Amino acid sequence: MVSCGAVNSSALLLRSANDKHPRGLANNSSGLLGRNLMKHVLGSLVGVSTLKANPSKFQKTMAINDFYWGEPGYEFPMGNIQLMGKTVIEGLRGYEDKYAPLTIEEVAKNSIDWWLTTEDLPDAKNQVRVEGDQRIIVDYTENNSEPFDRLTERWKGILKEIGCGCHIVPQMNYFTPKSGYFQTKMPMHSLGHQVGTCKFGEDPTTSVLDLNCRAHDVDNLYVVDGSFFLSSAAVNPTLTIIANALRVGDHLLERLGARSSSSAVPRATNQTLKNAVVTRMTAIA
Repeated sequence: MVSCGAVNSSALLLRSANDKHPRGLANNSSGLLGRNLMKHVLGSLVGVSTLKANPSKFQKTMAINDFYWGEPGYEFPMGNIQLMGKTVIEGLRGYEDKYAPLTIEEVAKNSIDWWLTTEDLPDAKNQVRVEGDQRIIVDYTENNSEPFDRLTERWKGILKEIGCGCHIVPQMNYFTPKSGYFQTKMPMHSLGHQVGTCKFGEDPTTSVLDLNCRAHDVDNLYVVDGSFFLSSAAVNPTLTIIANALRVGDHLLERLGARSSSSAVPRATNQTLKNAVVTRMTAIA
């Protein structure tokens, strides 16, 4: 049972190459182990109002999916918008020049902080590779920038319309701002919510795992982290990973003949999880 995260699980299996599996465990049939790495396309906007203060202390309380499936005239998913933790003046000290002509006191008092997330797309060229036992290499080229840029511009316009974006400034706690009109984007070294490197499916030539997350090429090898994903959403994948792990656990209990009436996961409950996860993920294939 492997569950090290999409990067480290694939690195572990790649490093486990042997005479029978020269390209890594579970990589004979498809050659896709480590490929199709996805994360999110991420960034932030900090809107500063000249009209109103924001006294919030615990701000991360709202998410907006109005543009997730696009908007009139644009049919592609744009993503999720949610509040970030509140900017405080202690995090702004030392960056006074980045916020001019605003003072850092004005930014801390009047800002509302937003986190924007767009889906990443599967691409076999985006992959995890290894060099011996010491080095993990991530090859990644962003491939879904247009909807993120559209979402960013759309939200900036809305903030200005409602008086909450008189100025758009960088969130220096997380990013180094680009020059010019400030907006910020998470760099590659922030590789969160990683998925996709051991995709599941029914065909051993086009997937690493079967629908129960068992390796096609190794009968007693299962991978139960985010590696099995076929696509990345613009939301946190954790609940889907948990639901799938419970589903795979139920499968293993049945396979090993260990199912009992006192099982920690009731059959009816887990059947619901199984149907939901497999239907959702295979529909995207």
